[in-house]
Amino acid sequence: MVIYGTEQVSPEVIKINSSAGLAFFIRISYLNVVSPEEIVLNAEFEGREEQDIIDAGMCYAAEMKAVEYLARAEQCRFRLTQKLLQKKYEKQYVFRALDYLERKNYLNDARFAEFWLNSRKINHSEGRTKLLAELLSRGIAKDLAQTALENFFNQNSEYDLCRRDYEKCLRTKKDPDKIVRILISHGFQYPLIKKIMSEDSED
Repeated sequence: MVIYGTEQVSPEVIKINSSAGLAFFIRISYLNVVSPEEIVLNAEFEGREEQDIIDAGMCYAAEMKAVEYLARAEQCRFRLTQKLLQKKYEKQYVFRALDYLERKNYLNDARFAEFWLNSRKINHSEGRTKLLAELLSRGIAKDLAQTALENFFNQNSEYDLCRRDYEKCLRTKKDPDKIVRILISHGFQYPLIKKIMSEDSED
């Protein structure tokens, strides 16, 4: 690879025109072998050095695609990894790009968990066990998920969520046993369900 031209796009990012006939970008923190100062007009690279520059370019491409997804909404690392792999970015580049985004706090599973819980409650009434399972299925570490749930239920009454779900079931005239099964499947504990149902029967 021969460098035909460079442009310092930012303190961390360099645009490279090479003998391969393509222009691409690298973030210098992705370089492991080549020093940024070596990337100058007419510099030649081959072997490990050439691969190092190519790898840095591929990491930056994966990073930019990840940023595109993050600009739309909060993402969790697990699902964002899946999306990038589906777009045919190689795993090694995806992992390095997401590591960088985590260090910069652009990607944060704890923040995603809080965001997801508050978005979820708009259209769903669910209890702690269901919400925990949903977070874990999205690759959120158990300790982060439990902390997010504690914060969520400090601001949102599980009793109120269960009652809202119960009243929704009543509107469709489901029998009591079926309502119990539905509420349990939505993550509410049996004692809470029975408490709400007994209160309703007393009215």
